[in-house]
Amino acid sequence: MARAASVSRQTVSNVVNAPERVAADTLARVQAQIEILGFRPNRAAQSLKQERAGAWGLELNSAGFGRLGSIIDTFLIELTGGASVRGSHIVPFTAPDPTEPIPSYERLVASRVADGFVLTDTRRNDPRPGWLDAHHVPYAAFGRVWDDPSITSWVDVDGASGIEAAVHHLAAQGYKKIGYLGWPEGSPVGDDRRSGWARATAELGLAHPGWQATSPQALESASRAAAGLLDVLGPGAAIVCASDALALGVWRVLVERRLSPGVDVGIVCFDDTDIAHALDLSSLHQPLDRVADRVLHMLATGSDSRDPAGGLLLTPELVVRSSSKPAGDRMTRKEK
Repeated sequence: MARAASVSRQTVSNVVNAPERVAADTLARVQAQIEILGFRPNRAAQSLKQERAGAWGLELNSAGFGRLGSIIDTFLIELTGGASVRGSHIVPFTAPDPTEPIPSYERLVASRVADGFVLTDTRRNDPRPGWLDAHHVPYAAFGRVWDDPSITSWVDVDGASGIEAAVHHLAAQGYKKIGYLGWPEGSPVGDDRRSGWARATAELGLAHPGWQATSPQALESASRAAAGLLDVLGPGAAIVCASDALALGVWRVLVERRLSPGVDVGIVCFDDTDIAHALDLSSLHQPLDRVADRVLHMLATGSDSRDPAGGLLLTPELVVRSSSKPAGDRMTRKEK
């Protein structure tokens, strides 16, 4: 390649690995030869020379309360694409016992399969950040490190502000009763989202402690919880759900009772997954492309886990669909 472009081998290396160091005309000449000759860098050889794997591990079965749920596939796609652009790749792996994941991390580090890790499903009493810090292994998390505010190597989506926006949206549509269906207490993400509902309803003078219910991420359980909550609220109310999966339980009960989302009962949920698209539910969209980009940036730049510049909290976008119609578009059963 160097002979074909009449440059040194170091110049070719710079074009591939640090193009900002190369003069524009030389860069163009070498890149033209790269295309003509079909040159592709040998990443395996580079890894051996640098004693780095050029890879970031991602545990797929991390324990928790459905932190990512069905959006993990989208996040993994964004992460994989972003890593490729940066000349690295993602190594998915599982832990035989998700409640004791450290041995799996130890094996990947010892075998040099991964240079660091992307953490998901961060939770209270999470053993991973402490172990990684103690062994000087780079990491960045999708989700706050809840037990140690001094750790800032994370990117998260502001669930509380998103739920607040959902409540205000429903109030502006004319709903006077706004209930909440969330996860059982103890999930840091779920507790954070519920706090947004409590704050917003208090601000609007719509707070009522009995207008809430909980369920794990399971359809049967969510349906039972939704049925009880709808018995309390009655038609004409609205329900904010901590996830699209919980909203599916609400939708199911409405169909069974021959009630219509957005007509008889308003619904806004969280995650904007295929469920929300298929059922035309208003939902809070997580900017997973931005999360993945920031996580990879932190890993690539070697940001310290307690870097004051870390800890990015992103705002979700409310995508409004037919399940939260304004008052003028709704009608009672008699009017229909």
